[in-house]
Amino acid sequence: MRLVIQRVSEAGVTVDGRVVGEIGPGFLVLVGFGADDPADLPRRKVWSQMLDKLVNLRVFPDEAGKLNRSLLDTGGQVLAVSQFTLYADCRKGRRPSFHLAADAALGLQLYTDFVSGLAALLPGRVEQGEFGAEMDVRLVNAGPVTIVLDSGDFKG
Repeated sequence: MRLVIQRVSEAGVTVDGRVVGEIGPGFLVLVGFGADDPADLPRRKVWSQMLDKLVNLRVFPDEAGKLNRSLLDTGGQVLAVSQFTLYADCRKGRRPSFHLAADAALGLQLYTDFVSGLAALLPGRVEQGEFGAEMDVRLVNAGPVTIVLDSGDFKG
C-alpha cells in the first residue's frame, strides 16, 4: 500500500462534471495498492500502523506556527482518491508499466476497506473519489506539505 498525503486547505474530485467528493482543510490522500498486497491486508498489523500514522501525522501548525498538530487535533477532513499509478514502473522505455499495481478487483476491495477504516477513525470527516473512474482532482496544497507512506517501510 502506498499513500501520497498532501496537506490541503481544500480539495475536490469531479467525475463527468459532477462533484463526488469535496473537503476543506485536511489531507488529500492518493491511495494505491500493489500486486503483492494480500487480500487480508486489512487484518494485518501494517494496515493499522498506516492508518494510525495517517491520522496522527503532526503536520498542521500550532499557535506558534510549529508543525505540531494532527488531523485528530485539528478536526481536519480527508479526501481519499484511488490511484493505481502510484505503482507505475518507469525503469524501461517511456511508457510506464502498471504490472506492479493490484488488479482492479483487489484494488477495489482494499480501497473500500481503507475508506471504511479511515471513516471509523474520523467519523463524518472522510470523502472519497470514484474507484476506476476518470477523475478530475483539484487541490490547494497548503505549505506545500506532501508525504509518502509505503507499507513496505513498516514492520508488520
